[in-house]
Amino acid sequence: MKNRFLPVLLFIMLWTIFASAQSKENVSNLPEKKTPLFGINFSGFVNSDIFFDTRQTVMARDGEWLFYPENIKLDAEGNDINAKGTFNFLSIQTRITSAMSGPDIFGAKTSGLIEAEFYGNANANINSLRLRHAYIRLNWTKTELQLGQYWHPMFVPACAPEVVTLTTGAPFLVFCRNPQIRLTQQAGRFKFILTAIAQLDVTSNGPDGPSPKYLRNSMIPEGNFQIQYGVKNDEMQREFLIGASVDYLILTPRLNTEVVTKAAYDTVINNLVKHYNPVASTYATDAKSPAFTVNFFTKLKLPKVTMKLGGVYGQDCYAFNMIGGYAVKSVTDPTKGTVDYAQIATGSVWGEFKTNGAKWQTGIYGGYSKNLGAGTDVTGPFYSRGADIDYLYRITPRLILTVKKLKIGGEIDYTVAAYGTINKNGSVSDSKEIGNLRLLIGVYYYF
Repeated sequence: MKNRFLPVLLFIMLWTIFASAQSKENVSNLPEKKTPLFGINFSGFVNSDIFFDTRQTVMARDGEWLFYPENIKLDAEGNDINAKGTFNFLSIQTRITSAMSGPDIFGAKTSGLIEAEFYGNANANINSLRLRHAYIRLNWTKTELQLGQYWHPMFVPACAPEVVTLTTGAPFLVFCRNPQIRLTQQAGRFKFILTAIAQLDVTSNGPDGPSPKYLRNSMIPEGNFQIQYGVKNDEMQREFLIGASVDYLILTPRLNTEVVTKAAYDTVINNLVKHYNPVASTYATDAKSPAFTVNFFTKLKLPKVTMKLGGVYGQDCYAFNMIGGYAVKSVTDPTKGTVDYAQIATGSVWGEFKTNGAKWQTGIYGGYSKNLGAGTDVTGPFYSRGADIDYLYRITPRLILTVKKLKIGGEIDYTVAAYGTINKNGSVSDSKEIGNLRLLIGVYYYF
């Protein structure tokens, strides 16, 4: 039944295309075009980030992406090696976007977008061009079909933190982009969004390290269903948005196991040492690691201030750039080396308050994330981020100046990770807080 999910979703989407194409009502309601059938518009910004940290951090891209401070690491004399500050200047966020429009197809407006930056898709190729977004959209009166790479549906751009730092609130919320097929249906002030999702840049973890193959080998894409309710009045400068989604992910961490049936040994023959390698048997396995995640978000915009709030509960949040993951629960068959898995759950909440000035803006962001454990005893190994972290929190005040196409943002980021002892059920106890203070200045010139 699970493997039928994708064909059914594709059928629904294709049916929507052809049904809408033949709907005279939808075609007649489309606004008259006053622009050329084809067009392309380029935009983007040049960026420079300057930042200082008070200690070593768990990070990516030479510190541009900050997760949390590193744990204490003592030398032979009891000195904390990681209690050493660092700094960097980077421009790898520099970005270019091309938005395209074309003729109507199947009674739908068509558009496309390609967005790239110099962030690289791995630490080894920092400063190289990487794809951020690339999608095709078909828009009918109340229905939208989108195919390509875009934000994960649990990251909602209309209700996302507006911090200066690149992480945009992570690791306290879902922050990743994924290849996907997304169907959106408008019903008055409600939106219903159904998405089938793959992985590419941000992936799940497993026995061979982070990789998209664990999801691919499950033969079923990650599925997400979201509901939004929104009211907007541009004249009064007021907006209210609230929504929630459920997400289901199935991983296949291994395709086979290896069991040593005869250990390696050495023997002496005619005064010569002869070595014999171990003998192992290989067995196919199809053990799955399913994970369920829910999130909520809300936004209230008034003429002078905007407030946002969100939260996540997830059983395996590694691929969302959050703490958590999964672990081996037990060995189910010692003769074949097969195992089962348990998910390391994560709970988080975040909020933001900001002013809406055209020239000067100030704001503060805060987030808290908690390791909730597996709810059952696990043996390991752990395929998790921050397995020895009990909780995280972050407080980030900021001040932004915008003058025409130039934006200068100053931000103070104080992030704390509470490291401790991993318990049998994957939770963490006897934790000790380790903090890092980051001072950041971000400069953007838009075009």
